[in-house]
Amino acid sequence: MAFASTVVRTAGLLALLVCALAGAAEPSARQSLDEAWWTGPMLAPSAGALPQGHWLVEPYLYDVMAPHSDGFGSLTYINYGLTDRLTIGMIPTFGYNRIDGGAGSSHVGIGDVSVQAQWSVTRFDADSGLPAMAFNVQQSLPTGKFDHLGNHLGDGFGSGAQTTTLGWYMQTYCWMPNGRILRTRLNFSWAFSRDANIEDASVYGTERGFRGTASPGDVGSVDLAFEYSLTQNWVLAADVVYRHAASTRIVGRSSLDATVDDVRVDTGPHVSFALAPAVEYNWNANIGLLLGVRVIPHTSAAPASVTPALALNMVF
Repeated sequence: MAFASTVVRTAGLLALLVCALAGAAEPSARQSLDEAWWTGPMLAPSAGALPQGHWLVEPYLYDVMAPHSDGFGSLTYINYGLTDRLTIGMIPTFGYNRIDGGAGSSHVGIGDVSVQAQWSVTRFDADSGLPAMAFNVQQSLPTGKFDHLGNHLGDGFGSGAQTTTLGWYMQTYCWMPNGRILRTRLNFSWAFSRDANIEDASVYGTERGFRGTASPGDVGSVDLAFEYSLTQNWVLAADVVYRHAASTRIVGRSSLDATVDDVRVDTGPHVSFALAPAVEYNWNANIGLLLGVRVIPHTSAAPASVTPALALNMVF
């Protein structure tokens, strides 16, 4: 109980700090919450609760553009309000990879499918400044192809490992000096995976004949997102993301003839940052369209990438 109370107080202080930095309008000049329509930023999930008996469906289409490759994909959030505090859902994914040199996908393939549950801990309180907060748990199932890739490395759409992600989400509203609303999200997540058994060419860079395991490193991330209600229909949004991935370890035998593990690879930790500006257009409070782009700068472990995305958010 003491820990929960500390978390609530800390979240409240963070919300007050954001609003103080944003400035404040006189109460009489403030835009009403009911007058603001939102789709949501490109990357940060909501800490708000989906009302009981309601569905949220949000399909994304995107292209991860990196040097010499394109990763065309789709993912769809399908959530259902089981109660006014508990939301359950799933996230199916599909992809097609174009890689220079002929190693791209031979067909459109299914990626790893995730199931999730989210518990609403608090709701936003404008009087006290208490943000909406929620605890999210997500389980990724290894449904996507990840090994036995042959000459088509682009057919690798999965990880081969079960991954559990724990998330703590916060969301608050601030009124800018002109009376318009700035909605802010601050999300923390931590993902950890089981080992994946690998054979032959795989998404982990192993080659034909390999037999062994991959141990994906834990991944922690922080996402700070903002949405500015420009008009009732139009919203400007942006995510700023920090991500730390621990080292992935690969151990096994390079061929069927090997009698001992002669392959031992440690990828080392990897830190990355991402910026994702977006524009939202909302036809009404329940249907909105998002057009955004995620930009990840070049690091020592990965090339730079630019990912334009289109999403349609529907609540019914």
